[in-house]
Amino acid sequence: MKLQPFFLLFLFCSVSLFAQMDKKTLKDINNIENQVIEWRHYFHENPELSNREFNTAKKIAKHLKDLGLEVKENVAITGVIGLLKGDLPGKVVALRADIDALPVTERNDLPFKSNVTSTFLGQETGVMHACGHDTHIAILMGVAEVLSKNKHLLKGTVKFIFQPAEEGPPPGEEGGAKLMIKEGALENPKVDAIFGLHIGSDSPVGTISYKPGGTMAAVERFVVNVKGKQTHGSRPWGGVDPIYISAKIIDGFQSIISRESPLTTEAAVITVGKITSGVRFNIIPESAEMIGTVRTLDPKMRELIMRRMNEMARDIAKAYGGSATIDWQSNTLVTYNDLELTKQMLPSLEAAAGKQNVKLVKATTGGEDFSYFQEEVPGLYFFLGGMTPGNKEAFPHHTPDFKIDDSGMLLGVKSFVQLTIDYLNN
Repeated sequence: MKLQPFFLLFLFCSVSLFAQMDKKTLKDINNIENQVIEWRHYFHENPELSNREFNTAKKIAKHLKDLGLEVKENVAITGVIGLLKGDLPGKVVALRADIDALPVTERNDLPFKSNVTSTFLGQETGVMHACGHDTHIAILMGVAEVLSKNKHLLKGTVKFIFQPAEEGPPPGEEGGAKLMIKEGALENPKVDAIFGLHIGSDSPVGTISYKPGGTMAAVERFVVNVKGKQTHGSRPWGGVDPIYISAKIIDGFQSIISRESPLTTEAAVITVGKITSGVRFNIIPESAEMIGTVRTLDPKMRELIMRRMNEMARDIAKAYGGSATIDWQSNTLVTYNDLELTKQMLPSLEAAAGKQNVKLVKATTGGEDFSYFQEEVPGLYFFLGGMTPGNKEAFPHHTPDFKIDDSGMLLGVKSFVQLTIDYLNN
């Protein structure tokens, strides 16, 4: 077929125009790096615990308002939602960042080190962004600024969701993704797809990791209440020791993983993170409490482990003359990356990072309440490298020495921008 000269001229101009806009967007991304780093340092130095992110939310909301976005505050207590409408109508895509910090006392020697303290579960503690949520906030604030300068590229609407309490709300409170959904975060306008990321201390800067399907574990929070009989420490035979029973129960729980769970199917983990009992060194107390998590990637294994934990706690306590019950609370579902959406958007991740820097990985036993968003709409959750290239040691998340390289955030901005433009325009 012979093309008319006018059509050829139009095609040439269109291709040139889109190439120019791509360059402009990339320039906007590169130009915002220092600001993103500055934001991250501020949030790292001023962390706030789950459902208490008041100043964090205030700073986020001000930035979004300054950009001219429609802003809704106090969603799920401290959540912030910004709405950016493109120049053309179309689909609605949501981008999510979690904003809460952890009850961890930082040991890093940084100019922006956290010296914040607070009270958590009745105990005085340091507060630290020990899971990288400070970087997530800064990245999404940067994405909002870049996209607001390039609305002409957007065929549809972008919803920026800054979510509190990803680490879990305090006992007795609602919070996190579940409460945001309950309060309409995915409605008005209705979201068609959602994207999220998590930075990692153990993968190099400049890399992206992903997995289609089940990506992160379902997490169940449990509380074991052990009842014994109080007695003097010099006469243990006169009572029933709940601390000793608790130790036996913990030992029994680990045998469920090592001897009863089919680990060739999927990984599973039982962790007891806190034990509380007693008031004096010379009194065997009346009771003990243990708090922990169960993490599973397979529904049948989840059912098996929870059933056996209930049986084991009850029977072990009974064998030593006491009693034990378990209360359960579901923290997260399996983080499930929609297969079709993941396939569709993989080229966007490869365009942002370079194909050689995008890796397919196995599922992890970490948990994410982003999974509740994915239960409502198709979602893609991926991992961003945050370890300084050449480093051989990476401190784990949720520890006092956790550290992220600032230079890893720029790829986060670029990835979100690329995903958003490609999703809305395709």
